[in-house]
Amino acid sequence: MYLVVLVVDDPDECGQILRAWEEAGIRGVTILESTGLGRVKKGWQRDGLPLMPSLREIFQSEEVRHRTLFSVVDQEEIVDALVKATESILGNLDNENNGFMFVLPVLKAYGLRLGQE
Repeated sequence: MYLVVLVVDDPDECGQILRAWEEAGIRGVTILESTGLGRVKKGWQRDGLPLMPSLREIFQSEEVRHRTLFSVVDQEEIVDALVKATESILGNLDNENNGFMFVLPVLKAYGLRLGQE
């Protein structure tokens, strides 16, 4: 099993990515709103926020947000299909501001129903 994580720079791309992932064999995806430290720091400098703002200040700010998608899949072929589908939408992930993706092995998982309807 593999944990596939994709951080998407442009949230507007998520719908298309989710459709492509589903066509590639994904049964479930968790989606989180996220932002990176670099963007938060830019916002601090721009808005005159304190060097170390509180969590409330960070989450109330209006900076651009990302979407983080993650899913557990049971076949390496599906991982390859997800990479291909993602890059067909976002372009080469090695290019700046396209987002990034990584894959980790899953040693144990509970409550997953991979391969089942």
